[in-house]
Parts: sequence; C-alpha cells; structure tokens
Amino acid sequence: MQRRILSGLGALCLAAAALAAPAVAPSPASTAQAGTVSTLGISPVGANDWDCTPDAEHPYPVVLVHGTFETMDLNWISLSPKLKRNGYCVFALNYGFENGLSGAAHVPDSAAELGDFIDRVRQATGAKKVDIVGHSQGGMMPRWYVGHMGGAKYVNDLVSIAPSSHGTQGILVPTATGVAIANSIDTWICDSCADQVSGSDFMTELNAIGDTVAGPDYTVIATKYDEIVMPYKSQFLKGESEQVTNVLLQDKCPLNISGHLDVNVDTVVHRWVLNALATDGPADPGYRPSCYL
Repeated sequence: MQRRILSGLGALCLAAAALAAPAVAPSPASTAQAGTVSTLGISPVGANDWDCTPDAEHPYPVVLVHGTFETMDLNWISLSPKLKRNGYCVFALNYGFENGLSGAAHVPDSAAELGDFIDRVRQATGAKKVDIVGHSQGGMMPRWYVGHMGGAKYVNDLVSIAPSSHGTQGILVPTATGVAIANSIDTWICDSCADQVSGSDFMTELNAIGDTVAGPDYTVIATKYDEIVMPYKSQFLKGESEQVTNVLLQDKCPLNISGHLDVNVDTVVHRWVLNALATDGPADPGYRPSCYL
C-alpha cells in the first residue's frame, strides 16, 4: 500500500503521518513536493521576472504565498508556469524563517514580510494593486496584512487554497503505535503552528474584525478530504456573495480526491484560480470546470 507523508508541505506542523493513499499513482508534481528537498531562494518557473509589465487584460501582478514549512519553488511548481502562460506577471516569495524553517515565524511577522514584498512588486510593475494566491497558511496570512496592516487598498483578489482561515482543531501526527490527533498548542513545534490552532490568541484577533474587509474580493477553494485544516468547512469565509465565493471541489467534481498536500497542484484547483483572477469579483460560483486533466 502506498503511503502519503505529511511533511513540510503541510499548513501547520512538520509532522509526518502515515496515511493510506488512494489507489492511484501520484502525479509527478505531488511526488516532487513530497520527496524533494527545496533549494531555498530558487523561484518557481515563470515567477519573479522583475521586468514583467502587466497588460490591460491582466493588470494585476499575481503574488504566490506558500504554506507552513513550504517554499515557493515546490509549492508553486505547476501553478506558477500556468499563470505565466496565461499572461500574468507572477511573483513569489519565501517568508517566515525561524530555526531554519520557512513559514514558521509568528504570522503577523510573516505578514509584514509579505507587505514589503508587495510594495516591491508594485514599484517594479507600476501596478496599484496585486492579486494574491496562497496555499494553507499562505491563504490565511494575507488576511492579517489586508485587515490589520492596511493592505486592503493594495489587494484586488485574495484566492485561498485550503487556508487555515479559522485555525485547525488538530492534525494527524505519528506515534509509536500509529497516528493520533494533536490539538494542544503545547504539541506544536513552531510559532506559526501555535498561531494556527483553532481558538489561539492569534486566530481570535485575526477574525475579531470579521472574515473580510472592504476592498479585496475573496475566493476560498477547499477539499473535503483535507487532513490538515480540520474541519474543512472552517476554511470558508463569511461575507456577501458579491465579495466572497467559497468553493468545495467535490461540489462540481465529486470524484476529486485531492487532500491538503496535493490540492495546490490539482488541475481543477488551477482552473478555479484562473476563474477567480479573470472574474470581476470573486470566482463565479456557477463555473463548472472540467474535472479531468
């Protein structure tokens, strides 16, 4: 039986959990993510061309924000070149280094790094705003920048893939006899891990102002098979339909079995991202993506 490893690709903690994988071969992209050591500082294909100029059809540069313990080159191995091929200026960063791990610092500190990066992107491209696409912590952390740091005026769209919007009630971690649920802050091994526990001081402050603020449009893309941010419905944001679209992959593609670790390389997710970026407002809830490669 194949085994899926919950590794640094996870949103919340560098804890490997042995899980039975579906009886299908993993995609090359997901295999690369699970088994390849990232070279820090390497941009994903298509990203960080600082001479790129947005055109009238794609006026907003896209900033890609990775998840906890992830890096830009692995997290965006397939989406970055796809966005570039579709005409977008694409930028990505590594953030939140703590004890040699990326995405591990306190979330507000990482949000400050994101703000500085967005300023640099705006200056280089001449764009007044950017679109943000984030996975896991990267789909939640920009909300601190937008709602608590005045970043709303610089963001057109926030597209969040499997985000830890309201924290997680616990994830599977390995034990001597198998796996168990870790849901105590004492069990987490990094500052951002503790921040992303449901009910943490950070989560309480993040959401005290509401799930959304005026300005950006919000799209959340979730899978019911998420094994990291649980329950998966906690990822969704409350807001008016003109500003917020919550997408459950299985509503349109019921046979989709992507979990938290491979959802960011899922081609159906990519179609939803492109729809969100191309729509005036959040993603079109009536959109029906192809469920196949």
